[in-house]
Amino acid sequence: MNYYTKLTKLGNITLVEDKGFLVALTFGDINDVIKSKKVKFSKFLKKFMSAAIEIAFLELEEYFDGKRKEFDVPMNPSGTSFQQKVWSFLISVPYGSVATYKDIAERIGNSNASRAVGMANNKNKIPIFIPCHRVVSADGSMGGYADGVEIKQKLLELEKQFS
Repeated sequence: MNYYTKLTKLGNITLVEDKGFLVALTFGDINDVIKSKKVKFSKFLKKFMSAAIEIAFLELEEYFDGKRKEFDVPMNPSGTSFQQKVWSFLISVPYGSVATYKDIAERIGNSNASRAVGMANNKNKIPIFIPCHRVVSADGSMGGYADGVEIKQKLLELEKQFS
């Protein structure tokens, strides 16, 4: 498992990959990754700019510059089957658009699962690439965001600017 931290337009971002797949993104450095528990600390976690991390950072730069609207880097998010369903749907929410927690619950076949959708978003280990920032409350308010509502707002504003 490899990680690398780089300064971006949103501050330091640390990416973690395992076996060629992106598995985590954290705003901050490796200590923030460990605190977030997005990946289990391991003596095998080493600082290394792997090919997957290099591609992911390139795609992030393009995204921040408004030149990329979808990501191609291989990902392997770990989660329950319900979380996987939610995350798969999130990837289909178009750049510059938003969906509500209820919209997603209905799309995955359980209209009463809005809170569970919110929890799945909270457990998303690869934000931006799996765009949980595109999910808002039914009344249009921001709702929550595991990495802070300020970052969610910046991401939505960025997408609105380039839509």
